[in-house]
Amino acid sequence: MKRIAILGSTGSIGRSALDIISRHRDRFVVVGLAARSNIALLEEQVRVFSPKVVAVADERAALELTRRLGTKTEICSGEEGINAVAAYSESDFVLSAMVGFSGLVPTVLAIRAGKTIGLANKEVLVTAGDIVMEEAKAAGVRLLPVDSEHSAIFQCMDGQDARYLKRIILTASGGPFVGKKSEDLKDVSPEDALNHPNWKMGRKITIDSATLMNKGLEVIEAAHLFGLTAERIDVLIHPQSLVHSLVEFNDGSMLAQISLPDMRGPIAYALSYPERLSDTVATLRLDEIGKLTFQTPDTGSFPCLRYAYEALKEGGTMPAVLNAANEVVVNAFLEKRISFHDIPVIINKTMESHEVQEAIELDAVIEADRWARARAAEYIHAP
Repeated sequence: MKRIAILGSTGSIGRSALDIISRHRDRFVVVGLAARSNIALLEEQVRVFSPKVVAVADERAALELTRRLGTKTEICSGEEGINAVAAYSESDFVLSAMVGFSGLVPTVLAIRAGKTIGLANKEVLVTAGDIVMEEAKAAGVRLLPVDSEHSAIFQCMDGQDARYLKRIILTASGGPFVGKKSEDLKDVSPEDALNHPNWKMGRKITIDSATLMNKGLEVIEAAHLFGLTAERIDVLIHPQSLVHSLVEFNDGSMLAQISLPDMRGPIAYALSYPERLSDTVATLRLDEIGKLTFQTPDTGSFPCLRYAYEALKEGGTMPAVLNAANEVVVNAFLEKRISFHDIPVIINKTMESHEVQEAIELDAVIEADRWARARAAEYIHAP
C-alpha cells in the first residue's frame, strides 16, 4: 500500500490524482492533503479520503475548515502547514501539484524527508533546478515527472542507454492561437486565451499554453530532469496533442509516447511506477484520427518560448526571474490590467534589467523571485 500526500489537492492535477486513487483503494491510501483556499472542495476530499493531516495556505480558510470538520482531522495552516504535509512522516510519495513558485520550498522539504516525488509543478525545476536535483541526489530520492511531455520522455528513455540519446523533442499543442500571427492577437481577451482546444487545465497554465511560455518552462525543466543542454531540446507544434513527446537516438531512430490528451495517464504512471494501472485513459484509435501534423514554433509571434531558451542558457537566477515575471503578468492579464501583447514585453523588460547571480542556495532564488515580481509590477503600472 503506497501512502500518498498531495500538495495542491483541489487543483486539476490533484483532483485527477484523487480520481485515480479512488479507483485503486487496494493500492493507495491518502495520508495528507494540502490546498490554498478552496475549502468547499477540500472538505469533500477530506470526508472521502480521511487523510491524517490537512493543510490550508489561507489561515482564515483553515479556521473555517476546522469548524466544519471538528477535531477529528489535524488541520494546519499557512506555509508551515503546507510544509508539514510535504514532510509528513507517514507518507511514501508526495505529489507536488501546487501552482507556481509556492511549490518550491515544500517540494525541497519533501525531498529532504526522503519522499518519492511526483513532480507536476514545473516551476520547482525552472527556478531552482540545480539545487533541487542536487538535493534529490543527496537524499537518494527519485523525481517522477508528471507533466505529460516529461512523462513521455521518461517513458521513452526507460530501459534505454542515455549515451545514445541525441536529442529530445517536446510537443506543444499551440493552444487556442495555433497558426495565428502577432497582429491577430492584439485584441485577445482572457476568455479567448482560456479556450484551450485539447486540455482541461488550471487558468494559469492555460494562459501559459496560449503564449507558449508553458513550453518554454518545460524546456528548462527537461534540461534539469534529463541532464541536457538547450541545444539538445527541441519543440514542435503538434495541434492534435496525441504525440506527447519524442526522443531521437544517435542512429536516427525515434521513439514517441502517444495517447489521448488526458492528464490521468502521466499521473497514474508516476503513482504506480514501475507498474502500470489498467484502464486509466481511453484507447486511442489512430485509424480514426487520420493524420498527425507537426510544425516549427513561431517565436516571432510567440516570443515567450525564445525567452525561456535564453534564460536557460543564461542560467543562475535568470530562470527564476523569467518565471516570477511570468506569474505576475499572467495574473495581470487574467484581471484585464494588461493586454495579451504586454505579457512577453514585460517579461523581456524584467529579464533585461536583471543582474544574474549564482543560484547555489535557495535564498538567492527566493530573492530573485521577490525582485522580479516587484520589477514586473513596476512595468505593469508604468504609464
